[in-house]
Amino acid sequence: MKRILSFFLLSFAFINAIAQAPPGYYAPAVGLTGAPLKTALRTIIKEGHQDKGYSGLWTAYFTTDRDTTYENDGTILDIYSENPNGPDPYNFNVGTTQCGQYSTEGQCYNREHIVPQSLFNEAFPMKSDIHFIRATDGKVNGMRSNYPFGKVGNTPSYTSQNGSKLGNSVSPGYSGIVFEPIDAFKGDVARMIFYFVTRYETQLAGFSSGDMLGGSAFPGLQDWELQQLLAWNAMDPVSDAETARNNAAYTFQGNRNPFIDNSAYAELIWGTPVVDNQAPTAPTNLATNTPTSNSISLSWTAATDNIGVTAYDIYVNGTLKTTVSGTSTTATVTGLSPLTSYTFYVIARDAFANNSPQSNSAIGITLDGPATGGGNCGTEDFANIPTSTNPAYNTRVWTNNNITWTATDARIDQTINGKAITIRNGTLTSSVISGGIQSLTLTTQLKFNGNAGNINVFINDVNVGTIPYSATVKTTTINNINVSGNITIKLTNSSTEDRPALDDLTWTCYNGSLGTNETAKNKSDFTIYPNPVKNNELFVKGENLSKIVKAEIYDLSGKVIEVIANPFKNSNKINLKGLVKGTYILKTDNFSTKFIVE
Repeated sequence: MKRILSFFLLSFAFINAIAQAPPGYYAPAVGLTGAPLKTALRTIIKEGHQDKGYSGLWTAYFTTDRDTTYENDGTILDIYSENPNGPDPYNFNVGTTQCGQYSTEGQCYNREHIVPQSLFNEAFPMKSDIHFIRATDGKVNGMRSNYPFGKVGNTPSYTSQNGSKLGNSVSPGYSGIVFEPIDAFKGDVARMIFYFVTRYETQLAGFSSGDMLGGSAFPGLQDWELQQLLAWNAMDPVSDAETARNNAAYTFQGNRNPFIDNSAYAELIWGTPVVDNQAPTAPTNLATNTPTSNSISLSWTAATDNIGVTAYDIYVNGTLKTTVSGTSTTATVTGLSPLTSYTFYVIARDAFANNSPQSNSAIGITLDGPATGGGNCGTEDFANIPTSTNPAYNTRVWTNNNITWTATDARIDQTINGKAITIRNGTLTSSVISGGIQSLTLTTQLKFNGNAGNINVFINDVNVGTIPYSATVKTTTINNINVSGNITIKLTNSSTEDRPALDDLTWTCYNGSLGTNETAKNKSDFTIYPNPVKNNELFVKGENLSKIVKAEIYDLSGKVIEVIANPFKNSNKINLKGLVKGTYILKTDNFSTKFIVE
């Protein structure tokens, strides 16, 4: 086998040696810039283009998509699994591990259209053009789906084994779902898309945009995507692997990618990329207010930026909790535990993913209440579902309130109370959610034709009930689910004909007890008396009081009123002189509880 492989690789090297662009290939483009240069290149690369058919791609990959530069082992060079700086997580042998069925990474490779074939209605010769169709891992190709390419934010919803990511865009000018390859292949992707919009510029007006393509020959791309690709083209220069692939593609198909032969064509046509390296200023005056037993509201003074703030990331106890729009100066953090102190800060982001310094820290404490939270613990209003001109049923992924949702066989163009997700023979599944669940509420409505039916509700893959749907808008609650700890919510519709829309999903938390926190605290043998307080003296009864290091008194806005060191060193009494009438919270090392001053 080694002799056969060596012979093949030597033959491949010989083919590349003789497959350079012939003299004068780009002569008609000399001296041109802008749209005329793009059109001249289109004329050049259309000439000689031979459509070898969709199945011909499998044959092409024997010479175009082999690794002769990284490991140099002749396996498939897959931009979604290649590790340029070490061993690959897995490898594919050309011709023997083609897809096929797959469920995880590393099972097989298939044909990845860098420009989705749904945008050009699977028409030829686009469908079989080797210059933008790569051999890639089937699972990662499926996860990329038909999303445009862009830069993913801090919390991707999916990451492949080589670090390629799917998630919310932080590319300037676009906030939908995007797919981001690793740095070593960002330029490769950019130059393949530049080839596509040049080779097929006269047909672009008839293609769907996919939130990436333009509707005319020039510039051929939406501005946000064009700027991102120009930046990637400049950041990641043409590699030996790209040059080898271009040569092999020329031998196979009869035309070349001019942006690999001369990457400067990109800026000669579209100009230099717009770059912003200036970070926003820090948000200021962060404050906590209006706490409940499971939420705290925040307000702050807006950050400033030379171009504009696009988002605020909200951190709770040092961990990113949620993100809100850059036009917001308020937010409510939900899913918190009763009678618990939290520290918050906010960081502003601009469209170029520049992060501001963090704001001042603000401390808030949640109120006492039922362990269930006494109200909504989590919400999903589907406001962040992807936007697209394509109403087809597909896999949709988005993040809201720091929870990532994945909907399969879903469309996004129907509404109930604003945006809704419509499921046909598919599922809506959350990422892991903390805080447990006691009850779940969902609004449904059957769309199009079909019959009334039921959505199955699973918590941690256990069926806990059903929610009906019909042509009439209906809101239904499943009570007494009572699952504590981390949970995953999954809603399923197994009908291939009925298409219910889902909206306003909410749930309440559960920690294993239906009593109040105060009752739970009493079980640990700490009690306060009298309550309401009389004569400004609050007494505490419990074991090891003298070992408590600190006591804090908060008002119901979460403001710290007093901090007392070693409060019970000499007695079990706290003097409350100076407190006006009202309700307060006493928090110590060992317990928290609410008391009233009359």
